[in-house]
Amino acid sequence: MYVPAHFAGDEQAVQQVLHHIGAADLITTTAQGLQASMLPWVYDLHAGTHGALLGHLARNNDQWRLPALGEALVIARGPDAYISPSWYPSKAEHHRVVPTWNYITAHIYGQLHVHDDPAWLEAQVRRLTERHEAGRAEPWSVDDAPAAFVAGQLRAIVGVEVRITRVEAKFKLSQNRPTTDMDAVIAELRHLGDNRSAAAVAAHRPR
Repeated sequence: MYVPAHFAGDEQAVQQVLHHIGAADLITTTAQGLQASMLPWVYDLHAGTHGALLGHLARNNDQWRLPALGEALVIARGPDAYISPSWYPSKAEHHRVVPTWNYITAHIYGQLHVHDDPAWLEAQVRRLTERHEAGRAEPWSVDDAPAAFVAGQLRAIVGVEVRITRVEAKFKLSQNRPTTDMDAVIAELRHLGDNRSAAAVAAHRPR
């Protein structure tokens, strides 16, 4: 991925993307060509040398059956937003401005491992559920469902683990603009109700 120096994130920013990963695309090269599936992940910092992403696929999805040739790729995305040049104070000065798109993305490379063990799958599903149910007034638990039903659901999926070898992350958040333009972008995004994108720009604004 092309990452200009001013859009590169430090290790802390990359870890934030990994820890907050939601659904992301798993892409593998196989003997039958490219395969891709969107699935929810959880990040395990302590698995392998660089951590791992843990997920699951439907058993009927052939991607897990087709051996990956080389590394697998997971593409994770953060907030993104259209940025109008009319927001920039610098537009009134010289008019040398154009529209752009702000975004956060991470290309996570690693070795793909398949898990067809009910205990591994149950642990992964519980971990995924607990993460997303946390903070709810009445969080749902796997234990709320009948054990036989849960067992049947687990038989319908297969676990996948991407043991991370490297991460390429890009934080394109108006850092190439003057701080006055960045402040205007933050204000306009908040006005539009896109607080996630506004917060992302604010977090990368020079202090």
